[in-house]
Amino acid sequence: MTKFNSGFVSIIGRPNVGKSTLMNRLLGEKVAIVTNKPQTTRNQIRGVLTEDDYQAVFIDTPGIHRPKSKLGEYMTREAESSLDAVDVVLFVVEPSANIGPGDMFIIERLKHITDSSVFLVINKIDNIAREKQLAVIDAYRGQMDFDEIIPISATRGDNTDALQSAIKARLPEGPKYFPDDTLTDQPERLIAAELIREKLLILLDDELPHGTAVEITAMKERPGKNLIDMDATIYCERASHKGMIIGKQGAKLKSVGARARADIERLLGTPVYLQLWVKVKKNWRDSDFMLRSFGYRGS
Repeated sequence: MTKFNSGFVSIIGRPNVGKSTLMNRLLGEKVAIVTNKPQTTRNQIRGVLTEDDYQAVFIDTPGIHRPKSKLGEYMTREAESSLDAVDVVLFVVEPSANIGPGDMFIIERLKHITDSSVFLVINKIDNIAREKQLAVIDAYRGQMDFDEIIPISATRGDNTDALQSAIKARLPEGPKYFPDDTLTDQPERLIAAELIREKLLILLDDELPHGTAVEITAMKERPGKNLIDMDATIYCERASHKGMIIGKQGAKLKSVGARARADIERLLGTPVYLQLWVKVKKNWRDSDFMLRSFGYRGS
């Protein structure tokens, strides 16, 4: 009988280093939302890669940062809890030899891991000359004895095959945790809500999107038609933010809806009639009840 290997792989790092882009690249499909803004990811998101002789379950995590709200505390706990009982940890960093306090904090946490292989993944190498990569490697190697150090570009796919091979080599013999056709364990409603939030992050000003949350309030097939009716509510913290999200004559909200609908239709494989609503919920990021209602466990 052919040996089968399987295991869990946590992807950690500071905000905006490319963790979600890397997971999407390794899976070959978009599972996690991606923007150029920090703290895009709020939950642990699992993606499943199944090949003939192994299965890797990737856990994309929120960026580890100093929290300023209960939501921030939740995100940090989500990231740190992913380090428990995984087989491989991918510590993703940017290609700089100047190691900042955020990365040093993570390194100190990683030093206490005993059962997992820890890879240093230097992302965005397309932004740095090849000779400078050695200085980055030397700087991090001086801080910790990593099991592997692999420079990549998640955006372009440079060297990600080598990373995938290294991950496979570290997975123990084990069962297939998910069926072959499973790409993620996230509910379709959650992914749809995240796709809408992604468009808010892309289309709105820098600070505003972090005060938004999205809830799918209705999702059902229209009788007799190949069409899904979906209602989603966008929550923001201030009345002034509501106006910014809607935009002049509703133009901003229409743009968010059109872009999100296209991605949701690809996700579900069927036409979608999407309606968006905007409501104000003051200080929802510090409300345990609201955090739980949006799928964050709160404190």
